[in-house]
Amino acid sequence: MLEIDGLRKRYGDTTALDGVGFAVRPGEMFGFVGANGAGKTTTMRIVMGVLRADSGEVRRDGRPLTYEDRRRFGYMPEERGLYQKMKVAEQVEYFGRLHGLAPVAARKAAGGLLERLGLAGRRDDAVEALSLGNQQRVQLAVALVHGPSALVLDEPFSGLDPLAVDALAEVLKDQAASGVPVIFSSHQLDLVERLCDSVGIISAGRMVACGPVEELRDAGGRGPLTVVVRDAPPGWADGLPGRLTREGDRQVLVSEDDGDDQAVLRAAVRAGRVEHFGRRRPTLAEIFREAVA
Repeated sequence: MLEIDGLRKRYGDTTALDGVGFAVRPGEMFGFVGANGAGKTTTMRIVMGVLRADSGEVRRDGRPLTYEDRRRFGYMPEERGLYQKMKVAEQVEYFGRLHGLAPVAARKAAGGLLERLGLAGRRDDAVEALSLGNQQRVQLAVALVHGPSALVLDEPFSGLDPLAVDALAEVLKDQAASGVPVIFSSHQLDLVERLCDSVGIISAGRMVACGPVEELRDAGGRGPLTVVVRDAPPGWADGLPGRLTREGDRQVLVSEDDGDDQAVLRAAVRAGRVEHFGRRRPTLAEIFREAVA
């Protein structure tokens, strides 16, 4: 269990963090989302020991996080820290050695990661010859090469094409499946919703929502009632609340009304074949807009 508890950080008159706290369980992927300047990077830097909090604590399994704990973490900073002249494979092996791997183990781990991340064919290229997206993949390999006990990734999907996003997502799923707690920040809320077990939304240095994705969506209120009926006669929805549109031989009624939805269902069943009936839960993007408004 990785716990962030009551972090506060000020820069002069500016409050960067104001009591930020959340927890990430073993094997959980936690999405940390917020607007630019909300406090995501500051929080991650405190977790990794790059910055010191004014108050608050970061704990691992109930005890304060130590330097040795952090050495075993995998960290991907927002500002990439790669040696541009070094070859790709040499770079990943080098960081593996810095984490204490023996030369053979570092070489084997680097080779496996480059294969998994689609970089095997670029292993002998200098980093500076790679696209920004491929450099991002190298940075992830560096974060993973030593078999980290936790992952802290700041905008890992930034600049990646859809195929690279899928490759990275599968690697992170495997890490979580092995019991590693994974924290990553992202502005791609649809991706966070798809991948993460839990999410924390930060705004102006404060946590404004936090919890399992499905619970946040359930708590976000009921969306509009949508009814899709095939082969319904004209006028079947007269007197029912909502807006009726036609899509070929389907008629779609969308209602924001909180009245008797069973009466709507009975009318739809009498009119034709009901293909869909239900209320749409809010997306994570809608929850985010509401939370930071």
